[in-house]
Amino acid sequence: MSPITTHVLDTSQGCPGANIRVRLEQHKTDGNWREVSSGTTDNDGRIMDLLAEEDVLGAGIYQMIFVTAPYFEKQGISFFYPEIEIRFLLSQPEQHYHIPLLLSPFGYSTYRGS
Repeated sequence: MSPITTHVLDTSQGCPGANIRVRLEQHKTDGNWREVSSGTTDNDGRIMDLLAEEDVLGAGIYQMIFVTAPYFEKQGISFFYPEIEIRFLLSQPEQHYHIPLLLSPFGYSTYRGS
């Protein structure tokens, strides 16, 4: 399993957020962001292979960017957030980090999952 995984649940419809593009980026010491990996949620709203199982990231600040506009546009749904950036501190790189996104057209929430 990837050291970092995600799951998108569309809470407004009670279904997985399928086919949502996600980028994983690392904050660099010069203040810029560097893309580490990217993927697209599957039919269950999950990305389990964002990184290879043997990939080890260094401690630091990372962000996952969920590109939500195409997801809502395809369904003809009005929305407020075309992209959602979730920044998090990876303090123990040897652990697994699961970053779920609970999504609706006008709001979202997240937490550190297991």
